[in-house]
Amino acid sequence: MALASSVMVPYVAYLRVYEPLAAFPEPERSHWARYAEREHTPTAQDEQRRALADLLPTPPVPVPVHESADAFVADVDGVTCVCPWRTRLRGWQALEALEELLPAPVLDAALPPVVRRQAATDYEQWRERNPDARPWIRGATWHVPVRWFVLFDDEEREYTKSDQGLHMRYRTPMVQARRRVARGLRTLRDTLEEGPLIDGLVDVGRWLEEFHPRSLVELDYGGLVHAVPEEQLAEDRSAAEVAEGLAALRDGDGERAGIAYEKLSDRWRAVRERQFSS
Repeated sequence: MALASSVMVPYVAYLRVYEPLAAFPEPERSHWARYAEREHTPTAQDEQRRALADLLPTPPVPVPVHESADAFVADVDGVTCVCPWRTRLRGWQALEALEELLPAPVLDAALPPVVRRQAATDYEQWRERNPDARPWIRGATWHVPVRWFVLFDDEEREYTKSDQGLHMRYRTPMVQARRRVARGLRTLRDTLEEGPLIDGLVDVGRWLEEFHPRSLVELDYGGLVHAVPEEQLAEDRSAAEVAEGLAALRDGDGERAGIAYEKLSDRWRAVRERQFSS
């Protein structure tokens, strides 16, 4: 099942929302309150290891039978916030995306059609019972979508190197993320034609509106830190380049905007090309 493992858990970046406990109804609120008091809570690496373990049986288990009761926990100015994993929901959504990303023979070898059909049926029935469900976590393989950087400022960038390895993330209050999305959309709509960049930012904005206004938004490079040379990661200022491009568009300086976008595109194109050389 090595092929399936590489398909389902490649190098992934994550966009997460941590909501305050007050955002959750009972009895879920009490569950997360008790959960956050634990001495040790699982990490992103723990979540990935569990996903890989589900792919080892034959046939594989692409979507957990039961929803995860785990979450990431953050302290935001003294307020406990949690980001539920919702691994089962995200597994269903990832399966839908795979059919657009992979050639049929590759996908069939990794996950037999009968397995995918059963998962699709389970998801449809679950959605009927949970029409308003949404994930707290979004993922992107082998890159960070440009639209995600719109949510953050360069000063919110956190790059660390420790015994546990390299780590790169941005964190910002929800109110700032929403404000930047709105401003970015105004700029793009005033200067560009409708297209994937605008559509993608609209989608992110709508997703953010579903959460508590005092939430924390996090962009975590996740496994991508292993796909980018260390010296390049240390110099990565993608959020600053996106901000520079938007500022140039507002100033009517198309040439300066093009330079910023080209620099950003070249960086992530190089990362995505490693997908096919590894």
